[in-house]
Amino acid sequence: MKRVYVTTILTCIVVLAVFLTCFGLLNLNDEKEHIKVGFIYDNDESTPYTYNFSLASDALEKKYGERIEILTCSNVLDDEMEEPLRELADAGCDIIFFNGYSELVPELAQEYPDIQFCQTSYRDMSGIKVSSNYHTFKGEAYQGRYVSGIVAGMKIKQMISEGIITEDQAIVGFVAAFPTSEVISGYTSFILGVRSIVPTAVMHVCYTENWSSYALEKKAAEQLIEDGCVIISQHTDTIGPAIACEEASGSGKVYYVGWSQSMSEVAPVSSLVTSRVCWEPYVLSAVDAVMSNKKIESVVSGRIHENDTSGGFATGWIEMTDLNLQSAAPGTQEAMDAAIDQFMRGNSNFVFRGNYTGVNPSDPSDTINLQTGYTENENCSYPLFHYILTDMITIEEIR
Repeated sequence: MKRVYVTTILTCIVVLAVFLTCFGLLNLNDEKEHIKVGFIYDNDESTPYTYNFSLASDALEKKYGERIEILTCSNVLDDEMEEPLRELADAGCDIIFFNGYSELVPELAQEYPDIQFCQTSYRDMSGIKVSSNYHTFKGEAYQGRYVSGIVAGMKIKQMISEGIITEDQAIVGFVAAFPTSEVISGYTSFILGVRSIVPTAVMHVCYTENWSSYALEKKAAEQLIEDGCVIISQHTDTIGPAIACEEASGSGKVYYVGWSQSMSEVAPVSSLVTSRVCWEPYVLSAVDAVMSNKKIESVVSGRIHENDTSGGFATGWIEMTDLNLQSAAPGTQEAMDAAIDQFMRGNSNFVFRGNYTGVNPSDPSDTINLQTGYTENENCSYPLFHYILTDMITIEEIR
């Protein structure tokens, strides 16, 4: 009897140990069954930038279904961020994403330490101390801009070879919102992509001083076309430039290169290609981290700078879409693939490089020589290249 009694005790101990071990493992993998996710947009889905960002919300719904509840606030101006942010926080959101540039977000994040705040970066975050629940992120857009420039360059080269334009008419136009480093970095990498195919190409830039104005953007594009630009691109937030190109495409020599959202429907003849930042990889990974109680930067795939993350083609953060095979020059896909392959291999130092000198528009004494090259997004997700390559770029005002 004693032997049976001892055996029974030992069995109970083993069962208890197994139970405690399993319970411990369950605790270690304490994944939430349901969370609330908030999105605050600076515009609504009728604008390309916000529409593109909202695709990440769609991806979340597709992946998690009823395990997440998504709450959205649209058309929120930067200085009006506090009220909708507090509404989403008080509604029980576990994580909130922002595609605006409000400086209120990092301040308010400190008041809600149990909520993760993820904002598209709007400044150099290197060396800036923020609360552990505040995160910034941005795709390395210059990579897509450069490949877009290759597409434009291939088209210009074809137009020259077919006698449609002469070499001195290799002029591209760019409708830009503001002279921020983000915008300057984008249009500089674009023209450098063009020049990798057509070394004599130049670019005219027209600022609207507005992120989202259909009338101003269309007017700026029309002015650039009138001034002889044969390809137009943009860093603004409406379809205005694409419409202007489509209306002018009857001449057979005006084309459009898109940003954020494909314009193939509104500009089926003139649209060549679109580059976009894919917000889905970061948003999905950040929600995965919250679901599994992990630090966001331990889960996301990208270039990590403390609480700040960026990524390019290699991590799926940048994408080229809708190459128009009816309008693009022969060999364009192969030229695109060759450049993208370089980025996929981790080589990006060829973009901001060449016998070029740049001048800081805010301080003419501040210059840069690109013979030794410049690496964008090396230390932060926000693009910092802010020099005008004056030998190839001309700044115009809207007339």
